[in-house]
Amino acid sequence: MKAVIYANSRTYTIYIDQPLDISIPLHASKKNVNAWYLPPPKIYPAKVKDWTGSIKEGAAVNFNSIEFNPHAHGTHTECVGHITKDVYTINACLTQFLFVAEVITVVPEPLNGDFVISEKQLRYAIGNKKREAIIIRTLPNTSDKLSRQYGHTNPPYLTEAAAIYLREKGVKHLLVDTPSVDKEKDDGQLLAHKAFWNVGGAIRTDATITELVFVPNAVEDGKYILNILIAPFENDASPSKPVLYKLYDKETSKP
Repeated sequence: MKAVIYANSRTYTIYIDQPLDISIPLHASKKNVNAWYLPPPKIYPAKVKDWTGSIKEGAAVNFNSIEFNPHAHGTHTECVGHITKDVYTINACLTQFLFVAEVITVVPEPLNGDFVISEKQLRYAIGNKKREAIIIRTLPNTSDKLSRQYGHTNPPYLTEAAAIYLREKGVKHLLVDTPSVDKEKDDGQLLAHKAFWNVGGAIRTDATITELVFVPNAVEDGKYILNILIAPFENDASPSKPVLYKLYDKETSKP
């Protein structure tokens, strides 16, 4: 099924029946992807006195409670409220949900014993393209990212200069397949977070960071329509479901 999209002064076609889901699902298991040293998520029937919310236990419905942390337990989208004393919520900050996006693939490079995504790499991958959103897939890109236990592994992260480059280029929405755009243990510096949101200057409350995505290898680098789906939490972050749609020229139906 086709839909016509008008973006950046051009008209495109997308096929809405061909979504490319790049989120990691959340499930109650030790194999659930995990970061920041927390126990796995829990999903269990609610209990009210002698009633248990499970059809298997005699209830008319399944009525589960869920315990999880959006930052630790799967794909999530966060706003600047993640790092500020002032309260900003993702539900209030993210008010548009469709964006022209570019998927890029990088091999994090060594720096002082770490592996980083550098400004040079981003400049090479993005070039002169103007995009509202950038999705960064890191190599190697294997399916164990869906269940990886990231605690104490020092995953790749963005340099401060890389985050400044994206901000100055006008990128409003940054998506990465790592637990954080910053180093796992950085003594609270959060250089890339602060640079991307311009903390200390005119804070970009309409910009978001989405972490722990998974971009399958079958998804080619290039231009897409990105739909960021969130739960309407009045919190700094929400579990999210970013979905891509390949863009085609309206006249030719070619990328």
